[in-house]
Amino acid sequence: MDSPLTLAAPAHLRLEGEGVHLREWSRDDLDALIAVYDDPEIARWTPVASPFDPPAAQVYLAEAQEARAQGRKVQLAITTDGVLPKGEVLLFRSKADERDVEIAYGVGAAHRGRGLASRAVRLLSSYAERQTGARRVVLCIEEANTASAAVARAAGFALTDDEPVLRMSRGREISLRTWSLTSNP
Repeated sequence: MDSPLTLAAPAHLRLEGEGVHLREWSRDDLDALIAVYDDPEIARWTPVASPFDPPAAQVYLAEAQEARAQGRKVQLAITTDGVLPKGEVLLFRSKADERDVEIAYGVGAAHRGRGLASRAVRLLSSYAERQTGARRVVLCIEEANTASAAVARAAGFALTDDEPVLRMSRGREISLRTWSLTSNP
């Protein structure tokens, strides 16, 4: 059964607010993409390739563009000036419940501790609430990932009583807790 939920977005999605600019990735961003994702902390908590070298970045960008074209996922660079990517925020239909949309994020090591992730998540959450028809906007976070849990709280999400979401990542099963948007703080 098809879900009424849509991730169809304008051809060139740009969101601005909260001191961040979210924009589509381009081929010109490969070096910045590597700077964000070739990081042990990103490798620890996300399924991206590690090491995240130029070939991995090219595959990642191509897959992101294909997913976007198919309406499965939107991946946006987090910038403060509309140009230099400092991280990424993603929006996709939840695999745990297709009535929900899920947001994921990562910020490069050089740019952490400035509230970029929570501001980007709030901005994309607001867009998702208005545009997708989702029942809920959720984040799925490993329990030990205290930094991501802090981002979730700062972005107005609360831990739910949902059963843990089990996913395979790097050959191991991980258990993710679901956080749901409660309000825009």
